[in-house]
Amino acid sequence: MAEINTGSDEHKKGKPQKRTLRVDFTPMVDMNMLLITFFMFCTTLSKPQMMSLVVPAKEPDKIEDIDRPVIDESKTVTLILGADNKCYYYIGKLTDDSYSNYQFLKETDYSPTGLRKLLVDNNKKAAIKVANLRDQLSRKQIADSVYQRLSTEVKAAKDAWNVMIKPTESSTFDNLVSVLDEMQICAIGRYSIIPMSEGDNFLVNNYEQKGALSQQAGRVPKPK
Repeated sequence: MAEINTGSDEHKKGKPQKRTLRVDFTPMVDMNMLLITFFMFCTTLSKPQMMSLVVPAKEPDKIEDIDRPVIDESKTVTLILGADNKCYYYIGKLTDDSYSNYQFLKETDYSPTGLRKLLVDNNKKAAIKVANLRDQLSRKQIADSVYQRLSTEVKAAKDAWNVMIKPTESSTFDNLVSVLDEMQICAIGRYSIIPMSEGDNFLVNNYEQKGALSQQAGRVPKPK
């Protein structure tokens, strides 16, 4: 509502009359609330980003009934999350030569040129296929259900890589989250979080001491 105040009733001849305009915005408050409510109900809210994790079965007796997939050791990379935001890795299975050569364990970081480059280079075929599927999904050429089904098939292929994630007591939760994010970015479908073994602890300590432990008799563990 607008109200015009012309001042006093007396008006002198030849003198312009002063008018004061006052606009009452009180009714607009209800209108604004109605508009905000309307746009809130009509706007499509963003979908929450969730990550699915496969956890072990609670009943150990039923594990034997499950057909375990055959994992190619040459296509398996083990990530060890160390202290001070360090990330170590090795490819394949541990052997006697792995313990004697401290350079068997490699070091990288969590940057796109570090861990991500390592995973994409080794899992390039699956990463390219999933990237193409994501592009088709963004262009609305395929439905979300089709994308989920096809991307799962690509990640579960026999030539896809497997990742074993082993956090240490000195690693942080942020390191683990960064690694799990890279699993999705690099199209890694088979990965697991498992505890450190005696051999893994030896590899890290031997690497930090530049092979000093491997030169000591009785300190090298047996490979499992």
